[in-house]
Amino acid sequence: MNRFMFHERYPEQLLENVLLPADHYRPFAAASDRAWWGQLAEPLRRLFVERGEARLGFAWPALPAARYMDFVKNGNRSRYEELYFERRTALAELVVAECAEGAGRFVEQIVNGLWALCEESYWVLPAHMSLSKASAGYALPDVDDQVIDLFSAETAALVACADYALREQLDAECPMIRRRLRREMERRMFTPFMERTDFWWMGFGSRGVNNWNPWILSNVIGSFLLLEEQLARRAQAIAKSLRSLEAFTDMYGKDGGCDEGPGYWGRAGGSMFDCLELLYTASDGRISFYDEPLVKEIGRYISRVHISGEYFVNFADGDARLRISDDLVYRFGQRIGDEAMCALGAYAFRQHGGTKPNYMSLLRLLPGLDVYDELMRHDGIPHYMRDVWLEDIQLFAARERGGSDQGLYLAAKGGHNAESHNHNDVGHFIVYAGGKPMIIDIGVETYTSRTFSSRRYEIWTMQSAYHALPTVRGVQQAAGKQYRASAVNCAADDERAELSMNIAAAYPPEAGIGHWHRTCRLNRGVTAAASIEIVDRFALNEPTAELTLSLMTLREPLIREDEGHFLLDDGSGVRLRVVFDAAKLTAASERIAVEDRRLRSIWGEQVYRVLLRPRAAVREDEWKLTIAQF
Repeated sequence: MNRFMFHERYPEQLLENVLLPADHYRPFAAASDRAWWGQLAEPLRRLFVERGEARLGFAWPALPAARYMDFVKNGNRSRYEELYFERRTALAELVVAECAEGAGRFVEQIVNGLWALCEESYWVLPAHMSLSKASAGYALPDVDDQVIDLFSAETAALVACADYALREQLDAECPMIRRRLRREMERRMFTPFMERTDFWWMGFGSRGVNNWNPWILSNVIGSFLLLEEQLARRAQAIAKSLRSLEAFTDMYGKDGGCDEGPGYWGRAGGSMFDCLELLYTASDGRISFYDEPLVKEIGRYISRVHISGEYFVNFADGDARLRISDDLVYRFGQRIGDEAMCALGAYAFRQHGGTKPNYMSLLRLLPGLDVYDELMRHDGIPHYMRDVWLEDIQLFAARERGGSDQGLYLAAKGGHNAESHNHNDVGHFIVYAGGKPMIIDIGVETYTSRTFSSRRYEIWTMQSAYHALPTVRGVQQAAGKQYRASAVNCAADDERAELSMNIAAAYPPEAGIGHWHRTCRLNRGVTAAASIEIVDRFALNEPTAELTLSLMTLREPLIREDEGHFLLDDGSGVRLRVVFDAAKLTAASERIAVEDRRLRSIWGEQVYRVLLRPRAAVREDEWKLTIAQF
């Protein structure tokens, strides 16, 4: 645990002296700053205007009570959320279009959108209604108990950005608009934040926090800085935010590793950067934490888990293919002086054709426009780190050679089974070749009420049997911090890199495992052809033939059991041979239809599971897989 005391460096009294007055705070260009918007790159300006034009006839969808009730009644959260987020995306697109064009064409629809948000009974999503004790046991919320969740905070920040960017236009339309916005912000955001300490994400209780903490705080800080005019109250809100943010950094080890995975880094370490950057700009750089080693390591995590293209090491609830916030990664890298982050941000920017506006958060999109020209000029060549070892979260990755995404890539993890967004996956590994996924981590399905309930591990993607792990006597790994790796060691040099551990304690006693030592090794090809070796040495309490080693693959394996190997062909010239001992093991595969929309967007219509089993009952043995390109 890191005692990184934000508030001790900047107590409330000092904040009052270093924060800019509200009328001097300029975090991004308002629509009235036509000189700034006039110099914006034409392709980007045109894109913004076109997106706004598509919303000129937008009919703001109703948010029926019946759809809100779906989550409690049948576990579905998507039907309500699709309508909810469509409203906010449309409003954000209209706001940015008006800023880009400045002709007043979009103002009427913006007023419609802002008024529609003000008319909503509750900005909190149905899946997060449990934050309100007054709403417990009901399918609809108690609207007198206004609480703050991820997306009520995002909504507040959207409203604050619209107010800041278009204050002159909104007042010209009708001064009552901004009066209404302030009334809603006060009761839905400002008063609950200032008066309450019982929201778990604040970190003031016994429960640990996760990405909710910096994600919400970034929107809280942004909203207060943009709309709160009383300097003393602004300072009080920032001081409380800094105390709360310490609960987030306290969860990290010195390596800055995000156990929630790269899919959540953008709203974990990335949102921490949002918080720090808002304070930096709101004080003309006098509030700065960018010299702190932990802040730097939290940032560097995202470039350390990059594999190739949009592929990232997706342990935990993460998607293997990820569109990172390119300008945020670049700006974070600039602040801490890390060229690998800058290069990754510029690379992602180029992958997206230089135009990937993220309307999810105007607090990100609008400040990020300042580095658009820099991103266009950057060569955007990723560093492709050769070796990664994050000791605190026990994440290992190695590639055949640094500076290139070609050749073999191996990532593996130790850890425990109570990590944030946990899957039961201690000892799990993935393999890429030529930047293409070969032995994979499935990731996570679309969230439902079951995902974050006591039934989480009924979901197949969370189970160890659908990771690169053994199942013994039908017993899989169990959830809980006590189910963990032991004797974890990592080593790397110019010839090889490896991670070894004992994963026996990740299984409950009924599995009957005495020890299960796993070594995941990458041979770089210095003295022989490059290869990956997975070596399992184990001893069971009793002999059994009910033992299965699973491997998840994207492509259908061509199994040649009599020859002791199976082949994986990416279809684009990347091919792997996985060799096993045919005298000891049989091999089979099964096709798994991918029915979930989220998973289909990553993998397509099917994935495969290879099942390796002993030919006879076994108590002690050593199994070895050798993986190489051919």
